[in-house]
Amino acid sequence: MYTQTYDLENFTLAYPIEQLAPLEQILFLDIETTGFTAKSSYLYMIGCAYYTGEHFCVRQWMAEKYEEESDILNAFFDFAANYRFLIHFNGNNFDIPYLQQKAASLGLSHHFDDHDGIDIYKRIAPYKFFLKLPNCKQKTVEQFLHIDREDKYTGGELINIYHDYVSEPIPEFRDLLLLHNKEDVIGMMQILPILSYHDIFNGKVTAKKVQANYYTDYNGNKRQELLMTVALPNPLPVPVSASAENCYFKGEEGTATIRVPILEEELKYYYANYKDYYYLPSEDIALHKSVADFVDKEFRVQATAATCYTRKYSQYLRQWDISFEPFFKRDYKSKEIYFELTDELKKDRSAFSRYASHVLDMMSSTY
Repeated sequence: MYTQTYDLENFTLAYPIEQLAPLEQILFLDIETTGFTAKSSYLYMIGCAYYTGEHFCVRQWMAEKYEEESDILNAFFDFAANYRFLIHFNGNNFDIPYLQQKAASLGLSHHFDDHDGIDIYKRIAPYKFFLKLPNCKQKTVEQFLHIDREDKYTGGELINIYHDYVSEPIPEFRDLLLLHNKEDVIGMMQILPILSYHDIFNGKVTAKKVQANYYTDYNGNKRQELLMTVALPNPLPVPVSASAENCYFKGEEGTATIRVPILEEELKYYYANYKDYYYLPSEDIALHKSVADFVDKEFRVQATAATCYTRKYSQYLRQWDISFEPFFKRDYKSKEIYFELTDELKKDRSAFSRYASHVLDMMSSTY
């Protein structure tokens, strides 16, 4: 078994990792194997990074022979016992189950019951299309964040190099294998700022400025939109923009702007218990029976769910589930729902913070 340790004295994290877990309890993890299944492939390297209290270090355990799998597993689990949180990239789907299966196949009792996992891939994958990424591989994320690598090989390309090294332990082969794993581990620390995009949808956004903006559409019609300037939970490493349902998002560093159309027309509010209402066809409105009893019977009919409404001309904002009440619609079967942009609401900054999060939730589900 070959062990290598690197001191990263000048390395600093560009993401507030303390929001995830205490720094001294975190271990970054990445493994190298000759295949995807533990029973039919070899585990040949385990790499990790950790904080010493002064700086970060990378430690690697490499099986120089096939039969040294147990050695590197024992060394890693002994070391990992000092940490509670494991940060990995797609480790939920590969690294963790592979290590557990490999340990079991070798008759070892190692497990991760005492560790909490933080999977970077799992947190960012739902926002792949929002970020316009072709995939969520670690190297793709590194390219998105403009992170350069010295290593030019993929894990698949290094499998034959490892088999060659076992047959003939040439130092140059070992160095290539170590370099790839080292850069995978360091790369995980470097790409942590990608989580700032996850935080947009899962953290707290705060409306700092809200205003109405007038513009002219393609047909020359004058339109109005709500323009919200919001503070993001964490600064974005790369500017990003997106649009969905005629809403627009543009984020840069710690601030984003969200634009939402303001609808100005007559909409309907539907009362819940239509059996308690009469509908007045001549006035196209529903009245509660306690009031409508005074209306001549020939001018009223029993309201139905589709006719039990009142009409109101006002300014409205779109919502994609019932987050703000009362809610309005164009007609009973309409799937689009709105809430009124009242004078009181215009003064409620916390409500706009909630609405900004509501729009972002819609965008995340759309993408």
